[in-house]
Amino acid sequence: MTIHTFELPDLGEGLTEAEVVTWLVAVGDTVAVDQPIAEVETAKSIVEVPTPYGGVVHELHGAEGEVLAVGGPLISVADGTAEPAAPAAPEKPAGPSADGERYREEERAGTGSGNVLIGYGTPEAGTRGRRRRPRGTAAVPAPAAVPVPAAPAARRVPLVTSPLVRRLAREAGLRVADVEGSGADGLITRRDVLAAIGAAAPAREPAPDAAPPAAPAPAGTVDPRTGLAESSRIPMSGFRRSVAAALSRSRSEIPEATVWVDVDATELVRLRAAHPRGPGLLSYVARFTVAGLRAHPELNGLVDADRGELVQYDGVNLGLAVQTDRGLVAPAVLGAHRLTTAELDAEIRRLTAAAREGRATPAEMTGGTFTLNNYGSLRVDGSAAIINHPQVAILGIGRIIDRPWVVDGELTVRKVTQLSFAFDHRVCDGGAAAGFMRVVADAVEDPAAAIARL
Repeated sequence: MTIHTFELPDLGEGLTEAEVVTWLVAVGDTVAVDQPIAEVETAKSIVEVPTPYGGVVHELHGAEGEVLAVGGPLISVADGTAEPAAPAAPEKPAGPSADGERYREEERAGTGSGNVLIGYGTPEAGTRGRRRRPRGTAAVPAPAAVPVPAAPAARRVPLVTSPLVRRLAREAGLRVADVEGSGADGLITRRDVLAAIGAAAPAREPAPDAAPPAAPAPAGTVDPRTGLAESSRIPMSGFRRSVAAALSRSRSEIPEATVWVDVDATELVRLRAAHPRGPGLLSYVARFTVAGLRAHPELNGLVDADRGELVQYDGVNLGLAVQTDRGLVAPAVLGAHRLTTAELDAEIRRLTAAAREGRATPAEMTGGTFTLNNYGSLRVDGSAAIINHPQVAILGIGRIIDRPWVVDGELTVRKVTQLSFAFDHRVCDGGAAAGFMRVVADAVEDPAAAIARL
């Protein structure tokens, strides 16, 4: 029996570690080449990792919630090749495993997925199942090199395309491999997981003599400053550590300044109401932001401190602050300067949904050149935001509310919002920042005129 150890690969994000969120297989399971074996969480996304080896899972090199280093062992797989007990006829060179041969046949036929890192596995026939070795049977060398037929009742690899469904199963303590899918080709849906949770509820009740689950107990340590006992200590996830490092670096390196202005958005709201199936309000603001960056390109760049240079980009990758279950992320609409308002609207909707489901690509998660933050979705007016290093500015828009406003000398009620803008004082002075703000604010107050100029 030959054991192959698969090391945690570089996921293409320049990271050095990742946290194991969920093991999709267990020791003793039979896995196929390119089958997803774990979900890992990097600082930017949740990624499914497939195995390049087929065989029986021999060892999992880490528990769920454990942080593993890139290049360290992730999983060991035994290929099931039996070693001869005594010398016999001249031994033939070891050929490829059945799973490996099947994988190559699929690739030659053009049906393989080719998903090396983030796919959902290569499609296979019904023989591509995870078969658990009988627990009560000891593994003994096979008396002869006779292929063992696949178990006829072997299950297919669980097909789940939604991270939300996986999360629902994980939070309920279910393995997706134990859930029967009712969708096309056995796709596991939210309804399937909810049904499995309901069916398993009676079985999950603890036995009378079973010890109750341990509740989070106070750590017992008394804080000398407050005199209070610590109730808990929660390890920071890799994602949270990455966010903390980035924000700390931004605060320590960037001499930021903030300006803000109240804006009459009545005409923009009317424009949106007149075209209910058209772009949303945030899409218009995004379009105006791109126009402001075109007028003030120094705000769309970075500071190369090592070389003492201010870098400006030929194009805009517009980052959008998105609140997710994992925390705040800022994926970017790549090439936003090339999109119309309607195209921006479609891309913003797609990107925010992908970010919340953990499906945004590494390029989208890291490629932003400027960030737009919609504080209004959180029902607040504004914030002195922290710049998303290495960017040099961030624009925020607050909620739109009815406020008294003077128009042509008369007091009236208008739809008013607040724009807040934090910028790196190394790249420009307050005049340039105010000029950028006025481009966006004037467009919000008179969108028809602004759109005519774009």
